[in-house]
Amino acid sequence: MVFSSVIGLSALIAAGAHHGAWPHGWPLAAQVALGLLTAEFAAYWAHRFAHEWPWLWDFHAIHHGVTRLWCVNSGRFHFVDALKSVLPGVAILALAGAPAEVMAWLSALTGYIGLMTHTNAAMRFGPLSFVFNTPELHRWHHSMKLSEGNRNYGENLSVWDLLFGTYFNEARRPPARSGVREALPTRLSGQLAYPFHRFAGRMAARRALRQP
Repeated sequence: MVFSSVIGLSALIAAGAHHGAWPHGWPLAAQVALGLLTAEFAAYWAHRFAHEWPWLWDFHAIHHGVTRLWCVNSGRFHFVDALKSVLPGVAILALAGAPAEVMAWLSALTGYIGLMTHTNAAMRFGPLSFVFNTPELHRWHHSMKLSEGNRNYGENLSVWDLLFGTYFNEARRPPARSGVREALPTRLSGQLAYPFHRFAGRMAARRALRQP
């Protein structure tokens, strides 16, 4: 829902903005490919930072809290985490003047690939995994083992993982355990409040350390 809303708003902005550096004369397929590659660069770093920065991880942990991959998990995000993931890429495209058609295609592709990567299917996808984020790659990303889970940050493509050295796809059985080691709330209200409670706890701990 958050993703669709942001994409829709960006499409409205881009619809009346035939300016900037966007190559409007290219075939639509080429424009979609460029848009996907550009948005993926921003999404890659937003996703990677969510794993490497503790205060962002508290929001992203809600998505990783599931112990079994299922297609419904593709929409299980804290709203702050969803905004953090989507806004940078669509903002870049909107400012560049990408047309509404490109935004719509990106929304559809991201939704489809998101559903596919979270299916409970232990399959091999061969060369496709060197181009797209596949269920094969994403199963590693949801591993409870950090050396496996802190990899494969691409949302739709694997190109930036390959370039930045975070691609992981060993020829062995997929991870035995998915999820996080933290004890996450089970109710929606608790999950929404969880990152803010964690942040407040960190601030209180820092103030306690500064006290004489």
